[in-house]
Amino acid sequence: MSDIERLKKEKPPFDIIDDIHVYAREGVIDPEWIDMLKWYGVYPQRPQEDGFLMMRVKVPGASYSADTLREIASISEDYARGTLDVSDRQAFQFHWLTIQDIPTIFSRLEKVGLHTRGACGDTVRAVISSPLAGLDAAEVMDVTSLAHDLDRELSGNPAFGDLPRKFKISITGSPELEGIHLINDIGFLAHTVNGKIGFDVWVGGGLGAVAHLAQRLGVFVTPEEVVEVSMAIAGAYRDHGYRQNRKKSRLKYLIKDLGPAQFRELVETEYLKRPLQDGPAAPVARFGGNDVLGVRDQLGGGSYMVVATTVGRISPEKARALADLAEKYGDGTLRNTPFQNMLIPGVQDPDGLSAELAAIGLAPDLGLRGTTIACTGTQFCRLALTETKARTAGLIDHLEAGGLGLPQLPVTINLTGCSNACTRYQVADLGFMGALRKNADGLEEEAYNVHLAGGIGHAQRLGDKLKGAVLAKDLNTYTAAVLDNYQKNAQPDEAFADFADRVGHERFTPDTVLNLAREAVGA
Repeated sequence: MSDIERLKKEKPPFDIIDDIHVYAREGVIDPEWIDMLKWYGVYPQRPQEDGFLMMRVKVPGASYSADTLREIASISEDYARGTLDVSDRQAFQFHWLTIQDIPTIFSRLEKVGLHTRGACGDTVRAVISSPLAGLDAAEVMDVTSLAHDLDRELSGNPAFGDLPRKFKISITGSPELEGIHLINDIGFLAHTVNGKIGFDVWVGGGLGAVAHLAQRLGVFVTPEEVVEVSMAIAGAYRDHGYRQNRKKSRLKYLIKDLGPAQFRELVETEYLKRPLQDGPAAPVARFGGNDVLGVRDQLGGGSYMVVATTVGRISPEKARALADLAEKYGDGTLRNTPFQNMLIPGVQDPDGLSAELAAIGLAPDLGLRGTTIACTGTQFCRLALTETKARTAGLIDHLEAGGLGLPQLPVTINLTGCSNACTRYQVADLGFMGALRKNADGLEEEAYNVHLAGGIGHAQRLGDKLKGAVLAKDLNTYTAAVLDNYQKNAQPDEAFADFADRVGHERFTPDTVLNLAREAVGA
């Protein structure tokens, strides 16, 4: 067994909370147990020897009040040197924390309805809930209460505290608009069959160095069964998932070996003790790998508005301003999206709100600023090989300056600092995976492998890994050339993935694109 498996057997993982309070009082963390802090969303940031910590904060149901956002901003200022990120699992993330401050932060979060139980570790992570829940006329059902039920029953539950590895769930009531079911261990898509509302269930999605898209379980689950079925699937993974090799400990490998039919039988016979109803596939969104951006009519009147943060990074000052605007123009609540953006519901004057958002650099965006995500990168992550956040923000600025920031149809750009796929590079139109390459002088340079034309909307496929790599210094040039090619040569209403298939993926290899770009400059 790996060391983490030994530690989990020595102490129930969620019991580490008692040690966290001891470490905080003493100001020292036992190095043998430091990775167990992840069960409460806390783990070392880069460089680990400096002793600072990162923290992920769960947002149950994806929604929170303006006052909650103000408290998040204050925590950022008080303990995190003003750092505040929105993750692609709808969480908030802090950096520069010390162990002495962790209990106080926990207490402040609990007072505003947020928590960190299971935000990391070998347990049930954040439940991704549709940020559109209760807002859009295309919705099949409002999944808000189910998302809260899932969080309450599975987050921090000792029965699921010792899973083989992490376990992720998503649920949406608007599958024709959005959904990321293909890359979660369980994905619930609401749809109507014979006049009844229920869920199509997908299992075994997961990316990382070896990516697998989820497969249909072939069932139709009623809303009343969602929590029970989730616990049964998590239990089956707990008891039958692989533990000898952490690289093969995700549910995706069990599904690969058993197949969805045999796994379904296992869940039904050993855990549910009854068969599930068969069901057809739910519809999926053409651009399911993107946020529903801009201003849209809200169910019952008014509008909701998605605000592009730019790669998830937002200052405490902007967060407070956003909270004020949510109260002034909306219903006083906000939501985090799975694409590092934020949403304001209940807007009665979208033009007025848009103008004020523009004044603080958070205007609603229909372009790449709203469809591009980036992981933490070498600034804070111990595993990353390349810088990500600032570089990607600079890339968006470059594309917008060149008139490429608003493609004819949504284009997804996902950039990750290593192979672990924290920002799902394999299912983007343009996915960039951080790597290191030696130059002619034998020195290492930051570079990116390119994964082309993947998608979790209508494409439902992993991207094609192209030959070669893009050096970090060429990232802007390469991306601009690819988008310029798409802008000039795509047919009307042709999505990027379809365009790439039509013209051939070899057209987008780094050497091909960059050589043509250099020739154009030389000409």
